[in-house]
Amino acid sequence: MFRFALRRLISGGALLFLITTVAYALLYAGGGDIARRIMGPNATQEQVDRRAAELGLDRPLWEQYRSWLGDALTGDLGTSWFSRQPVLTEVTDRLAVTLSLVVGATVLATVLAVALGVLAAVRRGWIDRSVQVIALLGFAVPGFLIALGLVLLLAIELGWFRATGYVPLAHSPGEWLASVTLPVLALSASAVAAVAQQIRGSVIDALDRDYVRTLRSRGLGFRQVVLKHVLRNSAGPALAVLGVQFIGLLGGAVIVEQVFSIPGLGQLSVQATGNGDIPLVLGLVLVTAAIVIAVNLLIDLCQAALNPKVRLS
Repeated sequence: MFRFALRRLISGGALLFLITTVAYALLYAGGGDIARRIMGPNATQEQVDRRAAELGLDRPLWEQYRSWLGDALTGDLGTSWFSRQPVLTEVTDRLAVTLSLVVGATVLATVLAVALGVLAAVRRGWIDRSVQVIALLGFAVPGFLIALGLVLLLAIELGWFRATGYVPLAHSPGEWLASVTLPVLALSASAVAAVAQQIRGSVIDALDRDYVRTLRSRGLGFRQVVLKHVLRNSAGPALAVLGVQFIGLLGGAVIVEQVFSIPGLGQLSVQATGNGDIPLVLGLVLVTAAIVIAVNLLIDLCQAALNPKVRLS
């Protein structure tokens, strides 16, 4: 298990290095006259050259990257060109907001998907058809439409939740929960659909296996067989889908945060990209890639714990 985890960790580190290298090259090599864009069209060439020297843009690209990488390894991701704040500070301030939405949506999607998937596989009939319809709607309806519908119904019409805004958990747990409920519901819809379908198929397949009939013939109750044995054997594929959905939720947070005016990584990404703030964009790429790699590593370790054959891959 240790060697398996070490291999995955090394490959994750190599992938993170590759992602940051490609992102740096694309952003800086294709950025044109960056100093001119920062200073504006009315700046003199002398001012532009001075600004380029201050930012180190007059050096060769490989030297700039080597300097940035060395600083990044020590936790220094540079300074935003527009806010003049450390990139790491800006990203970490927003990271907790986005993770509260994404983790909340993942937990909600997992609970609902397991319940719906197992229920559909075991009961079949109209329950199975209903779950299929729910899953189809979750796939077909865009997340921003679900978000707008929730705002109109639960916030504006019924007044149960806040329509926009975010309250930090430290400020008021109750208000924090009220501010994240609608975004979490909007984010989790597609994940519920995908994971429920996967669990349904895996459970149906597992119920047809010989070991289930053997366990039943030994006197084990059907519920015990499903909860203790079938779900364990069905968890591997479901975990893989859940990992993909978690990554998708990070992307979906960009839209949901805009709809609900939540100051998370999604909103920060839109602002940084619109401003052409390359150090901040690079910091966001690095942090997002690190989160994705960490989640994939965690999924791999969980699958290896459930199925020892995975450790051989």
